[in-house]
Amino acid sequence: MDSVLNQPLRKLARKIRHNARWVLRISWETCPGLISGLTVGKILNSALPAALAWITRGLINAIVDTSQQGLRDLTPIIPWLLYGLALVLANAVLDFITENLNRRLADRMQVHMDMQTLEHATRLDLSWLEDPEFQDIAQRARQNTSGQIISFLTEFFNLFSNSLKIIGIIIVLFAIDPLIVLITLPTVMPYLWFKWRQSRARFTKEFRRATQRRWANYYSSLVSNRRFIPEIKLFRLADLFLDRYRTLISRFIDEDRQLHTLNLLGNFVFALVFSVFFYLLFARVAWLVLEGSLTVGDVAIFAGATKTLRDMLVSLAGHVSRMMESTLFIENLIILLGIQPRITTGAGKIPDPLRGRIEFRNVSFAYPGSRRTVLKNVTFTIEPGEIAALVGKNGAGKSTIVKLLCRLYDPVEGAILLDGVDLREIPLDYLQQQIAVVFQQAAHYEASAADNIALGNWHGLSDRRQVEEIGRLAKVDEMIREMPEGYDTMLGRNFGEYDLSGGQWQRLVLARGLAKQDAALLILDEPTRTLDAEAEFQLFSGFDTIAAGRTTLLISHRFTTINLARQIIVMDRGRVIETGSHQELLDKGGYYASYYELKERHRQLRGRMRQ
Repeated sequence: MDSVLNQPLRKLARKIRHNARWVLRISWETCPGLISGLTVGKILNSALPAALAWITRGLINAIVDTSQQGLRDLTPIIPWLLYGLALVLANAVLDFITENLNRRLADRMQVHMDMQTLEHATRLDLSWLEDPEFQDIAQRARQNTSGQIISFLTEFFNLFSNSLKIIGIIIVLFAIDPLIVLITLPTVMPYLWFKWRQSRARFTKEFRRATQRRWANYYSSLVSNRRFIPEIKLFRLADLFLDRYRTLISRFIDEDRQLHTLNLLGNFVFALVFSVFFYLLFARVAWLVLEGSLTVGDVAIFAGATKTLRDMLVSLAGHVSRMMESTLFIENLIILLGIQPRITTGAGKIPDPLRGRIEFRNVSFAYPGSRRTVLKNVTFTIEPGEIAALVGKNGAGKSTIVKLLCRLYDPVEGAILLDGVDLREIPLDYLQQQIAVVFQQAAHYEASAADNIALGNWHGLSDRRQVEEIGRLAKVDEMIREMPEGYDTMLGRNFGEYDLSGGQWQRLVLARGLAKQDAALLILDEPTRTLDAEAEFQLFSGFDTIAAGRTTLLISHRFTTINLARQIIVMDRGRVIETGSHQELLDKGGYYASYYELKERHRQLRGRMRQ
């Protein structure tokens, strides 16, 4: 990524041109009418300063001629006044029109780019979202990139308009004194180079700050997120996190102050040099008027036009540098949009008939960017309609198996088959539609209780009756009906006034996981970890109905859950070390038997402590 900063100027210029063409193409495809209108408006507007200068010259010369002849007739002056009035009105109208078009273009492009970025993010894999390097890319792309595109378009049209205005003013001044061209270019080019160097320096600093910006955002979120507030208050961590946030932000401010100071000095030097050159030229024009080579109108418009030219050249340099700076930031978005999903949809093979047989063949896996192998040659089979359980210590690889089975990741080695078909060959949408899952870290959605269930099968549930039927199946119907507005109760504290306990949320999450009633596979990752004994009993009292006709995979540390399984797969350090039924594994006297004995001793100890 740092190569963007170290590229030779010529290569960087090509990248800037490429990014500029990309923005213009996207803008034209999105808003061709607005782009056309702005272009016409800027062309008309750019002709006004030169035309106004010529009208001013004509007006002054007409006044001087009339005065020298001793006449009190306004007839020679009136046409020039009318021309000037028409230009002033045209300028005002064009300003209003272009401002309106600019705002409409900004709104349209903001929505378009935000939607394009969000839609692309939804297509990316979990592996990307868990990658620290990708997080830096995303952080850079989030730094108001939509605003940078709008800024680029604004600066592009301003540059286009200013360039035409400058050409018009130079033509006017060239007619008075050709020496103006020899002064303009040598003066403005060094300043343009200086402004570009400043823009590149600002981009470089922001580019390299991506990780530090993420840390600053993290510390800021800690002290304002209600999930962390209780610990922060009790452990008195607020000052620590605020101090770390302040340290990072202060460092940014100190670095930016150096750039601001250098920018101020550069602007001062340019203003001084430019003013000296142009006032020397103005003295020369005044001398030519005294000699009779130029008119009073010439010297009058030269004074105004030189100031206008100076202001426009300063503005031009600013437009160019800001436009190039925007293209550098836009590069971050182009990089983000160029990242492709690692998980691709299958070739189109669908098991026929779909029975639900799961087979892991010598599956090994390591998370992207990590050298540690999480799974090593994992092999097991779950027959259609069978209830199987994964057992093992934390970190044994159980949840990773769930992610692989859902194709959130693909194995590094080996294969996972559904009814004999490799998951990588099955269309991704079809596969994931066949899986009903409750993840260990499930989401708590700010939505109604009904929607929290229906989100498990948003496209498949058509009415409230189906949602309520799932609520009854998952044993949460009574709990929901006791809420203030039943199934319409808005849950969460961000938009509603009613929140649930951890166990209540877990029961609702289970109901959401069961919303895909036609799914061939059911996966429950620690489904009862926050449930009390009564809620756990209610859930499993109807588990035969829930699991009927499905291949079910349970992950749990509770033997009340594990005992539901016909086959138990025991894992340790990423390997399958034992398989069998509960009694078979106890009879072996191996890892599972020791684990069961430890749990029993723990249960007995808790019982004695309660007494």
